[in-house]
Amino acid sequence: MKNFWIRTASASIYAILFLGSIYSAQLLNNQLWGGVIFTLFLLFVACGCTFEFFRIVARQGATPSRPLGYIYTVAALLSLTGISAFSSAKGYAVFGIGMTLLPIVFGLAAIVQLWGHSEQPFRDAAYTVVPMLYVAVPLGLMPLLHISHNVLVPLIILVWVNDSAAYMGGSLAGGRKLWPRHSPGKTLSGALIGVAVTLLLAFFMGPLFNDGIAWYHWLVLGLICSVVDTLGDLVESMLKRSVELKDSGNIMPGHGGFLDRFDSLLIIIPFAFVYLTLISML
Repeated sequence: MKNFWIRTASASIYAILFLGSIYSAQLLNNQLWGGVIFTLFLLFVACGCTFEFFRIVARQGATPSRPLGYIYTVAALLSLTGISAFSSAKGYAVFGIGMTLLPIVFGLAAIVQLWGHSEQPFRDAAYTVVPMLYVAVPLGLMPLLHISHNVLVPLIILVWVNDSAAYMGGSLAGGRKLWPRHSPGKTLSGALIGVAVTLLLAFFMGPLFNDGIAWYHWLVLGLICSVVDTLGDLVESMLKRSVELKDSGNIMPGHGGFLDRFDSLLIIIPFAFVYLTLISML
């Protein structure tokens, strides 16, 4: 029971900080300061995720360039949050230009390894870039989803509901394990219950946030949130289990670290962004 209240308290604080930063512009009635507060929160999360990722891969014997990795992460995040201040057309153009710089980004990480002593320099160069792609880009897309489409908060709610429904449904129904190699606690019945509840909520809740998005598109977004949520969690579990870790960190008592809390959103946000961009072009 004590652990339950600890988990509830830490989850409540996390939800207040996260949603409060998203709506800080409305709460303060100031777009500039609201954007600054949301960006600072995302920077805090990005640096925390990057720290945990580098600590995990260090247990594999990897030696990525941590200073360069942090520079990449911060620069990518600030670039994307800055794009949200442009019009959609200009923002997407700048985003496209940024993606063409990826070979240069990896090239610099590989060049840095020339002065290192790693036995696997290309692996470590790749690990240097991973936080930028895995952490900074998804987090940096959040302001764009919030400002341009007003779908960020419903996506977050759908993910939270899917997690809760899958956990409770799996606990009650039991049955076949979904992916015992990477997450022995997840069941197929729980995942299916999570999908059903999430789709139902997306159908009714989505239009309340943005009625410009058709109900069938909300169903697709609900499907992304439910299916990719589970896969994103399994991806992070795979990373942790490769070095025999239960949690990526301990920033949130009862819930683990930054990566434990944001693992699913880091995978879901790019999928949702691409889907919304495609339907807006049709």
